[in-house]
Amino acid sequence: MRRRTYLSLVGSAAAAGTAGCLGVLGGDDTPTVLPEPDHEYDASALPYPAWGERVPDATVPAALGDATVSTRETETPALYTFFYSHCQTVCPVLVSTLRNIQTHAANNGYADDIALRPVTFDPERDTADRLASYGERMHVDTDADNWTFLRPAGVDRAKAVVTDDFGVTFKRTHPEGMDQYMFSHAALTVLVNADGYVERTYRSKSPDEQQLIADLETVRQA
Repeated sequence: MRRRTYLSLVGSAAAAGTAGCLGVLGGDDTPTVLPEPDHEYDASALPYPAWGERVPDATVPAALGDATVSTRETETPALYTFFYSHCQTVCPVLVSTLRNIQTHAANNGYADDIALRPVTFDPERDTADRLASYGERMHVDTDADNWTFLRPAGVDRAKAVVTDDFGVTFKRTHPEGMDQYMFSHAALTVLVNADGYVERTYRSKSPDEQQLIADLETVRQA
C-alpha cells in the first residue's frame, strides 16, 4: 500500500486516538474482532492503516538472527511500533509498552499467542549488536519467540516500509551541540489480528497499556 499523505510529525495538530473505519467494510463482512472505534473525522483520509484494512504488505529482516518477517503471514495477533534506539523521549515509552505487554503475556500464559514487532527506521546505527544491547537495557526478552526487532535493509527501505507503507513520518535532525543526528517522528502502534487485518491503530506517544492488553485479549481469544 502506497499512501499519498503521511502522518504529521510529533507535535503537529492532527487527530489523536484510534483510527476508524475506511468505509469499505462493515457489518458481518468486517474481518475484525473489535468493533469500529468512535471517531469524529473522515477515517478514509487517514495516512496510516485503519480498522478493517489489511496490514501493509511488507517483508522485513529480523535484526537478531537470519529470519525475515512478512507482515501478512502471521498466525497470531501482532503489535507493531516504530522507533530508533538513540531516541531519548518517545521511543523508550513505545518500546517499554510492548515490553510490559511481553511481561504480562509471560506471567499470564499467552506468550506464544502474540507477536511483538518494533521496527527501527534508523538501520544505519541500529545494527544487530546495537539492538541486542538496547533490548537488554530496555529489559526485553529478545530470546523469546514473540519478540522481533525488525530492521529494514537500508535507509531507502526504511522509508518505504515505515513511511510509505505504514504512514509514519520521520525526519533526520541535527540538534545544536550534538555530534550525532536524531529524528523528529510520529508515534504509532498498530494491532493486527491473526488474519492480517488492522484492529486498532493507537496514535499516541504514550499508549494506554491496559487498553492495549484488553484489546489484545479480545482479539486473541476470538
